[in-house]
Amino acid sequence: MSILKDILYKVAIEAVKGSTDIAVNKMDFDSRKIESNDVFIAIRGSISDGHDFIEKAIEQGAVAVICDTFPENIAKGITYVQVKDTNSALAFMAANYFGDPSQNLKLVGITGTNGKTTIASLLYQLFKKAGFKVGLLSTVKILVDDVEYKATHTTPDSITINHYLNEMVENGVEYCFMEVSSHGIHQKRTEALHFVGGIFTNLSHDHLDYHPTFAEYRDVKKSFFDNLPKTAFALSNIDDKNGQVMLQNTAAKKLTYALKSYADYKAQILENQLSGLLLKINGNEVWVKLIGTFNAYNLLAIYGTAIELGMESLEVLRLLSDLESVSGRFQFIVSASNITAIVDYAHTPDALENVLKTINDIRTKNEQLITVVGCGGNRDKTKRPIMAGIASDLSDKTIFTSDNPRNEDPEVIIAEMELGVAPQNYKKTLTITDRKQAIKTACQLAQPNDIILIAGKGHETYQEINGIRHDFDDMKIVKEILDQLHK
Repeated sequence: MSILKDILYKVAIEAVKGSTDIAVNKMDFDSRKIESNDVFIAIRGSISDGHDFIEKAIEQGAVAVICDTFPENIAKGITYVQVKDTNSALAFMAANYFGDPSQNLKLVGITGTNGKTTIASLLYQLFKKAGFKVGLLSTVKILVDDVEYKATHTTPDSITINHYLNEMVENGVEYCFMEVSSHGIHQKRTEALHFVGGIFTNLSHDHLDYHPTFAEYRDVKKSFFDNLPKTAFALSNIDDKNGQVMLQNTAAKKLTYALKSYADYKAQILENQLSGLLLKINGNEVWVKLIGTFNAYNLLAIYGTAIELGMESLEVLRLLSDLESVSGRFQFIVSASNITAIVDYAHTPDALENVLKTINDIRTKNEQLITVVGCGGNRDKTKRPIMAGIASDLSDKTIFTSDNPRNEDPEVIIAEMELGVAPQNYKKTLTITDRKQAIKTACQLAQPNDIILIAGKGHETYQEINGIRHDFDDMKIVKEILDQLHK
């Protein structure tokens, strides 16, 4: 049990009805999960408003309610706390409830459009190989050292974050690497966390279904760096046009990384092959197993972070050379008939272009590049024609298909994509709504030495259609089809 006034520490309180000197069990923002002696936090979401469920929460046993407006009906014996912002209140209350765990380990946040999962996951891998106990909060999974939990959001809610950070502290974890999404920042999920460092990867077209303008999307990302303490470091990719913007108002130690510009951490690509990259990082050469220019940036960010966290340069280079690719990020197999199938999470125009350019840089042009791509439903519609245009421009054949249509008609999504195809590319494109059939067709079209890219879903092992998640794993499916076709 906790005392309500203790877990309200640092919360911006406007007014109180009742006593805060009461014992409470736990807290939640989902009224369905409220039990006897709990605290209910009323959050205003994009779909529903927690204030509409205050009475239900009290019926379920809530003894205290945190809200930004007092309800009309004030129940006897219940404590009501009016706060300036319930999202912010939730962040501080969760941190207080779990004993402020982010103060007791070294937490590094990674934000940007692309590369967050790769950087966070590879930092986890590198520090594990260096012998440390490490935590990971990512899109793909949550790791408390060696124990794995399922991830549901890029940046979980504040209660979930602090729950796992507390688990990490109790298990002796020293470092935690965390993806920080624009949604998470905007909804104050990271507000009460203590970061020792922040990394900016890049900024491109994404989440404009949530943020009304690109400028707001950029400024939300920037606010993460604005709020870093002066004891932290802020490491930014200054080859990105928004890289310097991120550092403008931060109190943290300002650091830069780049391939093209003068920076604190600088790399050159000496060789770029399907087997890996030869990089020169701050004057030292290193061979790594990852592929492509985008991974050169990711590895440089990882190198800079490890140095800032106290590792020796040569030790970091040794560990970089041993890193394995992340699930669903440029994962590839080569079939018995020498067809290469690549599965990648690329679901933004910039990410798709990066992957396709990487493949085109590596290949000889004597083989076909066949791309299977779709766009998710109930998400930013403006990127659909852009992604279709990029895919058809940079591939020899492109198959448009479904990618988590959610509550939209997949054929409508594909029709919106096709608007971005240039006339000269019409004959290079096919439409096959069923994703498994689209992958099968790509495999049937492929000849020995050809390359198939299956983009958009990466590590995901489901297809979301009308609120139901169906088992669907791009890598598993393409491997099975290639094995069957080329026995």
